[in-house]
Amino acid sequence: MIPPSWQARLQQSAEARRALGRDRAIHPAAGVDVCSNDYLGLRRDPRLAEAAARAAREHGAGAGAARLLRGTCGLHDELEATLARWKGTGACLLFNTGYQANATLIPALVGQGDAVFSDALNHASLVDGCRMARANGAQVGIYRHLDLGDLASQLAAWRAGAPAEALALVVTDAVFSMDGDAADLPALLTLCERHGALLLIDEAHATGLLGADGAGLAQLQGVHGRVPLVMGTLGKALGSFGAFVCCDSALRDHLLNGARGFIFSTALPPPVVGAALEGIRLARAEPWRRERALALADRLREALGQPRQPSAIVPVPVGADADAVRLAQALQDQGFDVRAVRPPTVPEGSARLRITTGAHLSDAEVAALAAALQEKVKRA
Repeated sequence: MIPPSWQARLQQSAEARRALGRDRAIHPAAGVDVCSNDYLGLRRDPRLAEAAARAAREHGAGAGAARLLRGTCGLHDELEATLARWKGTGACLLFNTGYQANATLIPALVGQGDAVFSDALNHASLVDGCRMARANGAQVGIYRHLDLGDLASQLAAWRAGAPAEALALVVTDAVFSMDGDAADLPALLTLCERHGALLLIDEAHATGLLGADGAGLAQLQGVHGRVPLVMGTLGKALGSFGAFVCCDSALRDHLLNGARGFIFSTALPPPVVGAALEGIRLARAEPWRRERALALADRLREALGQPRQPSAIVPVPVGADADAVRLAQALQDQGFDVRAVRPPTVPEGSARLRITTGAHLSDAEVAALAAALQEKVKRA
């Protein structure tokens, strides 16, 4: 039984959430998918299912252990080599989730006397990685969203008072998951080189979708292979599950020995690794998928009077939490699976709908969604 004091605490917490309009529940998928991260429409592709089944038959349904014990099979090595080549780096290390990767690789890199600088709108996994680095004794600086002038000032101020041996790490999303806007990677690289800082980018929402062959934002912006640390995920555009960090061999060895999320986790199951390999192959071989996902997002933005962005994420700002929930429900009633995003996922007062487009959507579905949004946003 839960002690009465704990029951009271849980009840108070639930009542506070309901009063703010922030009570959450898990709802099954229903209606037209315009809220997942299945940008290329690969999640249900039978070729991924067959690749997963083949991997299960050959290597088992589970890995059985952590990578450093008996959890590695040939598919893990193949996937890491494939990702490294695709991202233009010398090495790669698999992680189980993007959250696990970001939250544990940052504290593995910086500690006492060092500093990490993070964009104000970075994903929660990067935020929590910075918090753990602070617990290790690192200084944490939060720079204004996409404001490289603010970042430069913070880097210069820190370096002026830091010991010569202290190190700096800059972390940023490549494509920001709630707004669909993108970092300026060439400018960030120049700034980091000037201050001797290491750059980590999170390409979770860019991998498979952006660039000449889907390698990501770094490829799109002409700095392919130059970013020292590139994190990405396998469960969004690539249709499978898991995450990775592409880097050089020295950084890989350091993370392999120091990232607790990697060391103490059972390895990715062979079926999801097999599916990820097939997802990469299809992402590169079928460029129409990313072209369609991005074109559909542009159609929605144009209908809503929004500027173009290099992503398949279309935010619909609402403001109040309860209004966002009502608007999402109205669209769900029309057959569109739209979800309201509220604090703490987004800043206070900026609740929104987060709409995504994918290659699986038809022209008619996107046109109907655009019309419904125009009508309901106008009424709101």
